[in-house]
Formats: sequence, structure tokens, C-alpha cells
Amino acid sequence: MNELVLTLGWLGIYAPMALGAAASAIGCSIAGMASIGAMTETDGGYGRFVGVSAFPSTMVIYGIVIMFTLNRDVTPENAGGLFGIGILSGIALMYCGIWQGRACAAAINATKEKPEIFGLALAPAAIIEGFGVFAFVFALVISAGIS
Repeated sequence: MNELVLTLGWLGIYAPMALGAAASAIGCSIAGMASIGAMTETDGGYGRFVGVSAFPSTMVIYGIVIMFTLNRDVTPENAGGLFGIGILSGIALMYCGIWQGRACAAAINATKEKPEIFGLALAPAAIIEGFGVFAFVFALVISAGIS
């Protein structure tokens, strides 16, 4: 039984990085595909499209920092906390990255039709980034209480 508990603890340590990386890859690919499509339909502004498609990449950075914050000796006493914080913050980052990619894709598609709304079109992606930051800060604060 202790082996399972310890394994879950180790899984919790590395889950935020793995799920954050998956989220960044998926989100960037969603936005990147919209960016490529927009480039075929416009005569300029390509740099903006590519830049926006990189927004979801922050989720892997948050996951890496959470992983380093959680990294400690895993014991039966702290494994549950490590697992809970790691998995739940990783899932939150994963959802944020995927949905941020979708929001960025929508912003790219809207901007190709009306370039003047570029800044406003990024507001939903920025709000989703805020949710990722909330999960990140929550994980850092809560992890301080784990021995």
C-alpha cells in the first residue's frame, strides 16, 4: 500500500509540468493553425498572428515552477498533498492552455477581418491567462504547508 501512496506522491510532483507541457502544445497548435490560415487570407500582420499563437506556452512555465516547488522527499505523510496539489493544478493548467489556444484562434480569425480590434480581441485570452496564474499561485501557496 505504501508503494502506491509514494507513487502517487511522485506523480503529483511531475504532473504540473507534464500537463502544462501538453496544454501548451495543444493550445499553441490550435492558435498556430488559425495563424497559418489567417496568413493565407491577409497581406500583412503575420508577426502578430504568430505572436498570439505562442500565448498558451506560459502554462508549461507555470507547471515547471510548480514542479520545482513540490519537489521534495516523498513520504506516506506528504504524498497525498503532493498528489492533490500536483494533479489539480496540472489539470487547471491543461484546461487553461487548451482554452487559451481556442481564444487566441478566435482573436486571430477576428483580427484578419478587422485589424483595428486586435487588442480587444486578446482580452478573452488574457482573462484565461489570469485563471492559469490563479492556479499557479494557489499551488505555490498551498505547497508551502506540505512537509
